[in-house]
Amino acid sequence: MKSATLLSLLQDRRVHSGEALARALGVSRTAIWKQIRRAQAEGVEIRTIRGQGYQLVSTLDLLVADDILASLAPELRNRIDLTVLSDVDSTNAEAARQLKAGQSSLPVVIADGQTEGRGRRGRNWASPRGENLYLSLGLTVQGGFSALEGLSLLLGVAVSRALATLGATGIGLKWPNDLFADNKKFGGILVEIQGELQEGDVQVIAGIGINVHMTQVSGVDQPWVGLAGQWPDIQWSRNELAAAIVTQVLGVVPEFEDQGFQAFCDEWQAQDIFFGKDLMARGGDLQGQGCGIDASGNYQVMTAQGLVPVRAGDISLRVQS
Repeated sequence: MKSATLLSLLQDRRVHSGEALARALGVSRTAIWKQIRRAQAEGVEIRTIRGQGYQLVSTLDLLVADDILASLAPELRNRIDLTVLSDVDSTNAEAARQLKAGQSSLPVVIADGQTEGRGRRGRNWASPRGENLYLSLGLTVQGGFSALEGLSLLLGVAVSRALATLGATGIGLKWPNDLFADNKKFGGILVEIQGELQEGDVQVIAGIGINVHMTQVSGVDQPWVGLAGQWPDIQWSRNELAAAIVTQVLGVVPEFEDQGFQAFCDEWQAQDIFFGKDLMARGGDLQGQGCGIDASGNYQVMTAQGLVPVRAGDISLRVQS
């Protein structure tokens, strides 16, 4: 028995006796008690009512594979192989393992928590359990390595579209792979190439992390926000969010393969949080004004010497203080 299964029975917020829960799950009352204690230790508020049973107090947003699949169009549901895990080292690593083992040509891996979540340049990605969305897709992109120019920017557009379908407005994109709202980061994207180029196709893992319900975390050195904090009027469901992101990502990839990033350049540019700002890059050696991206996804900085394109992976842009 897993605690998520137990919590799903408690989601109606009614009082359930230990005997009834044990009977429903086919375990002992002692096993129920241990799972209750474990859930409480992980921060889930469950009231123990003497002589009656247990009542859930916390608001839960459980990840349920069937609910995610039900929110996808049938043609997408049949294309992907969805894995929903309680914990994993990283969803990108698991998607890569599935591709390498030949388990799936289009794996989608989602986890409730990560023990080794990664951000850009190997940075740690805070991954508390039960609060955020950690999602990775294994994609095969036609056109070789050159076709990957602008892929992380494309994914930013796709995630922004997904959030818009759920009611979010005012989303900002930070070059090359972060999502912002009111100058606070709420999401990031990590693209990793897998294996060798084969017949003009290249396999990549697209990792997407979104802060959803998180209200506190340690070790983060920049302003951040969760979706529920930024857009409190929206009833955020991680299952619906996951389905919306998968839908949008798989929808934009064919157009990207056919036309390249230039087909999405204007849409990305309209959400650029650096445009017109005074910037510094390359450790401060390059300073100037943000001028948006070119058709390949390079960021352009207008310096005293003229317009300088900056390639993804070379630098980290920061607004000058």
